[in-house]
Amino acid sequence: MNMVEEIFVGGGGAGYAEKQYLKLKYANRHGLIAGATGTGKTVTLQILAESFSAQGVPVFMADVKGDLSGLAKAGSETGKLHAPFMDRNATIGFDDFAYGAFPVTFWDLFGEQGHPVRTTVAEMGPLLLSRLLELSEAQEGILNIAFRLADEDGLPLLDLADLRAMLVWIGENRADLQLRYGNISTASIGAIQRRLLVLENQGGSGFFGEPALDLRDLMRVGQDGRGQVNILAADTLMASPRLYSTFLLWLLSELFEELPEVGDPDKPKLVFFFDEAHLLFDGAPKALVDKVEQVARLIRSKGVGVFFITQNPDDIPEDILGQLGNRVQHALRAFTARDKKALRMAAETYRPNPDFDTETAIREVGVGEAVTSFLEKKGIPGIVQRTLIRPPSSQLGPITKSERAEVLDLSDLHVRYAETVDRHSAYEMLKERAEAAAKAAAEAEQREEEMEAAEREYQAGRRYSGTRVGRSTSKPVRRPQKSFGEQMGDMVVKELTGTTGRRLVRGILGSLFKAR
Repeated sequence: MNMVEEIFVGGGGAGYAEKQYLKLKYANRHGLIAGATGTGKTVTLQILAESFSAQGVPVFMADVKGDLSGLAKAGSETGKLHAPFMDRNATIGFDDFAYGAFPVTFWDLFGEQGHPVRTTVAEMGPLLLSRLLELSEAQEGILNIAFRLADEDGLPLLDLADLRAMLVWIGENRADLQLRYGNISTASIGAIQRRLLVLENQGGSGFFGEPALDLRDLMRVGQDGRGQVNILAADTLMASPRLYSTFLLWLLSELFEELPEVGDPDKPKLVFFFDEAHLLFDGAPKALVDKVEQVARLIRSKGVGVFFITQNPDDIPEDILGQLGNRVQHALRAFTARDKKALRMAAETYRPNPDFDTETAIREVGVGEAVTSFLEKKGIPGIVQRTLIRPPSSQLGPITKSERAEVLDLSDLHVRYAETVDRHSAYEMLKERAEAAAKAAAEAEQREEEMEAAEREYQAGRRYSGTRVGRSTSKPVRRPQKSFGEQMGDMVVKELTGTTGRRLVRGILGSLFKAR
């Protein structure tokens, strides 16, 4: 495979840029793909994924509409969706175009259309979990207490059952804990438990468990030198938009925490496409947005490029939008005063071209056309250009269920992620402590009863001999003060009778930092 320093995005004829390239060395400076529904964002996403893969760069993308599975199959000039592109290659000067399939790995949080994606409650951390559960500030505080206690006592929180046990224990012992952590309301604990129930009903409980996703499985390069295209099935997931956005944010934070610093590589180690990016910021507290901005700014040095895909650039906070150096802007429609304002603001973020008015161009470009700007030498934004987007080499539109199943069966990751592993975790540890505590309590009670029986027998014997019996001077038997673990064990007895002890380190978004 011939290594090039840039990937071809598109070009055009009269009134359009001759050719537009995205330089690989600047691909980790992040990017934006924006435009109204039906203007060609999915095709742009597809051709970028193809181009990165061809140059040995793995990509991760969410398939929101179910269309991107076509990357696993070669396109065809007889396909009806490819027909509009038949004459475009000559127009834009794409001389070495060829149809072809790309190495694809399918993933699915629900395990139905791809390999299951899992993480543990501990790895997600309290900040992201609070966002996922839509908790209030007070409820988030209690969740932080649960994580702190579990971390300090070496109790792995792997699934939601572990978290529930911790919350119940906190409720049972809130009087003592309030001296250390402040007010703990049983109403807030109950609200968290209800939110956990809602998450389970939405199918989110399967996301928490093991085996957890190994990031190295997202960054594979095949023997032919092409990067793996990782596609997350998100058409069903979009019914739970908070779960979708929180998962992608968690994945981004995991990449940030685990990958080593590489500076400015010749090409990215991974390109991450964040579709429906507005879901990440809708209703997000400022503290979380600030964290996302920090990750976006710093993850570049880990060799990761992040492309946000959304309908309107206005969906992205200004501080984050300013970091997106490579841009493909499809058409925006302006029918209302708010639309016109958003269009004007979008145009103002580009380096102007004296040959045309940017605002007018964004409004007038057709389907499969865009105004583009890519970073040039020394990372300077290029002048905005009108561009015809190149056609994809892979199939436009989804593959069949049988074709998807064939790709999954051939994947060497099937064995690794197919079965859930129920590792010895907090639930089992607490159960064992509960049984030990119950046994110790029963034995202590039995000894006390035996001592009381012996004393009664002794006193009865003295009374029989006619000797006056005085007040006993023996001290009453007291149970020893229970440790934290024994108290937690008692809690689990009530519920069921129905890592090590080291301090854990958490990263910028609250997820566990795993040193390698």
